Amino acid sequence: MKQPPEHPFSSDEAVEATAAAWLAEQDGGLSPEAAVEFARWRQADPRHEAAVSRLAAGWATLRRLEELPSLWMAHPGRPQLEPSSGALRRRFLPVTAAALAACLGLAAAWWWHRPAAPALDAGSADYATTAGGYQQATLPDGSVVELNGDTEVRVLYRPEVRRIQLLRGEAHFTVAKNKQRPFWVEARTVGVRAVGTAFDVCLRGDRVEVLVTEGQVQVDRNLPAKTEARDRPILAAGQRATVAFEQAAEPLRVEAVKPLMVQAALAWARPWLEFSDIPLAQVVTEFNLRNQVQLELGDPELGSLRIGGGFRPDNVEGFVRLLASGKGIIVLHPDANRIVLRKAR
Repeated sequence: MKQPPEHPFSSDEAVEATAAAWLAEQDGGLSPEAAVEFARWRQADPRHEAAVSRLAAGWATLRRLEELPSLWMAHPGRPQLEPSSGALRRRFLPVTAAALAACLGLAAAWWWHRPAAPALDAGSADYATTAGGYQQATLPDGSVVELNGDTEVRVLYRPEVRRIQLLRGEAHFTVAKNKQRPFWVEARTVGVRAVGTAFDVCLRGDRVEVLVTEGQVQVDRNLPAKTEARDRPILAAGQRATVAFEQAAEPLRVEAVKPLMVQAALAWARPWLEFSDIPLAQVVTEFNLRNQVQLELGDPELGSLRIGGGFRPDNVEGFVRLLASGKGIIVLHPDANRIVLRKAR
């Protein structure tokens, strides 16, 4: 995809414009190579993914104009291929696609030419889920918070510090790096400090558990923090700490957690992948970003096959079995980490 031209505005505005251009191009169908390039661009900087999420929300709203009521839409978690919408889809798709392109074009133009505005990295916001729910939110600095069921967090951003209060439940944080603005998560009297890392915080009765999945964090068990930064216990990736609120004199309990145990503990943070009339090439890219076992298209023309449905992101085998049974595709396993998809002859 061609990059936006040079412009006199900030890099954040350029990110928004590039995200809008990518989404507009995706509407026409991305080639396998372009889908990979788009995925790499989104992963290159937390601001890229944040911009895509913001613009995609409006995109998804307009997309619903072309959706028809169906059993799959009523139960999006079912691992099945979405039935085609038929003639009505063909009738509404051109109109909706044009509206989407116009919408994103206006969004990109607005970001490109808008006057300077105050930074969106200060203020407060609340996020909450019900029992059994899940929510992912991209924060103004590009950090991402994922909420487990029956969870509530309060975001209190200031120019000098990024502060989050975990009021109940469990949340996972992927922190955008910024050494000048510490990222604090507070769970009652316990504070967790990070700069650029990923970790999980869970309130369980009279204690809080902190599980580090990437980088390092510092734990302060007596908020407001009074100890020097160098004196706070440090947790590294693969470690979990348990702090009891009512036992301030009790030593911090730290244990090593095996990778499989980490995956099990965070299984709630891997919601189903949901696709609606998406090219198989793009679906393959989404699975490959999340799994060691990589899917390959043995016949390039398969990349344009339209796919819909809800799938577990770690259930690659289940996904390819559905393809084989419903789409006339042969599944080959040349080695333990590759699955090749070919057209049935």
